[in-house]
Amino acid sequence: MKLFFRGHDYKYAAEQMLLTLFPAERPEYADTPPAPGEDALVLSLRRGEVWATAAAALTWGGRQYRATRRCRVSELTDKVSADRALQRILKRAFYDAGTAALGREPPWGALTGVRPVKLPTRAMLAGASPAQAERMLRDTYRVSPDRRRLAMDCARASLEAQRSLAPGEVSLYVGIPFCPTRCAYCSFVSADVGRALKLIDPFLDALSREIRAAGAVLAEAGLTVRTVYFGGGTPTTLTAPQLDRLMGELSDHIDLSRCTEYTVEAGRPDTITAEKLAVLKRRGCDRVSVNPQSMSDAVLAAMGRAHRAADILRACALVRESGIGCVNMDLIAGLPGDSAGGFRASLDQVLELAPENVTVHTLALKKGSRLMDGARGDEGGTPLPPGEAVAAMLDYAWRALREHGQAPYYLYRQKYMSGSFENVGWALPGRESLYNICMMEELHTIVSLGGGGVTKLVDRAAGRIQRVANAKYPQEYIRGIDAACAGKARVAEFCRQHG
Repeated sequence: MKLFFRGHDYKYAAEQMLLTLFPAERPEYADTPPAPGEDALVLSLRRGEVWATAAAALTWGGRQYRATRRCRVSELTDKVSADRALQRILKRAFYDAGTAALGREPPWGALTGVRPVKLPTRAMLAGASPAQAERMLRDTYRVSPDRRRLAMDCARASLEAQRSLAPGEVSLYVGIPFCPTRCAYCSFVSADVGRALKLIDPFLDALSREIRAAGAVLAEAGLTVRTVYFGGGTPTTLTAPQLDRLMGELSDHIDLSRCTEYTVEAGRPDTITAEKLAVLKRRGCDRVSVNPQSMSDAVLAAMGRAHRAADILRACALVRESGIGCVNMDLIAGLPGDSAGGFRASLDQVLELAPENVTVHTLALKKGSRLMDGARGDEGGTPLPPGEAVAAMLDYAWRALREHGQAPYYLYRQKYMSGSFENVGWALPGRESLYNICMMEELHTIVSLGGGGVTKLVDRAAGRIQRVANAKYPQEYIRGIDAACAGKARVAEFCRQHG
């Protein structure tokens, strides 16, 4: 869709709303006003003495739709507050015109951010009651009843997690950027082991150096590790001896005595063995992810996964035999070749395995993935389910998971997500992943190690976050290990400045 601006250049705000309302469209920025009758948006901003007014003129399907929103100029006290207020009215004007054109409202209403739970959480921390926080979602942002309930459940989990955190606690992320094969939907930075086997040992040598550097910095800053999370990629792509070496290095050089949650993404069932699970258990891991994404062999094949449903059952049995007490399983709604009935069958089979956590993702067409061309589907031409089918998948998941005693505890949204829906983590009571909440709601500092790891330095009092990124690809990470180790000093510096 062509976008033409008058009186401002808030491209990101317009893009966010475009993706919310018209997820199949991509922005094209015009230097001149669009031709009459052309599908396009003219988004204008005018400041008067008392009011700043945003106006949207949307042409869609041969008809024009107009809307305005305004805020008081007195709200624009500094650049940050001005940007926030002006982008809000621009987005809401676009939203009003867009929903008039579509004849419907999206499930998350006018909310465009990836972390919708932050809004009710902040409201309740500021003194609002849960009912008042929910009314804000309803009246200000037009969020649907189902999504309001999701957001409020997750906000309560976020507040409980915040109360459990002590000063000086951080979480630790370890990124292992290797996978057996690359899935069609994946955009994560990872190397296919078939082509990158020779890089694993040099990568582990470099990671060992970064572990030592991080341990020294954490000790210097007086920080303690509350949760550990191994992600990727697929960490269990490593052999049992490699996992043993890595987890041993971690416990030798970083104090984990106060760690209350230790997760390893075992992810791909074709990487799980009894020997590896024994190492995880012995080294302190108490939560693993076994991620089928689907229990349909045809859908798994369309994704480019080497395993099949029988391998998932085998892997889950091995995890239970290992004694690791908490299992998460991921499913994705909207995969190529799937249907509402197929997704229901997958979820039913997962629930029969009685995992403590289930994460239900909605397919997002990510840059760098083979599925980014939504019109074409995957490389083999397998079609994607329509938005109505994805909605039916999610509706069933909510009912079934609640019936099995699980409740939502964290959620997030992504660009190019089917149906403008969300990813939601569900858990049995008391089995929520604290790391997932802390990461998504940015409750405390996450110190990240390994390829593609991004350290988040969180100053909650000031509402500020600094990010320190490691090199993404294994070769770059290995070559840049000196910089990665030196970068860990910023953790101690940040703590000295912000307490």
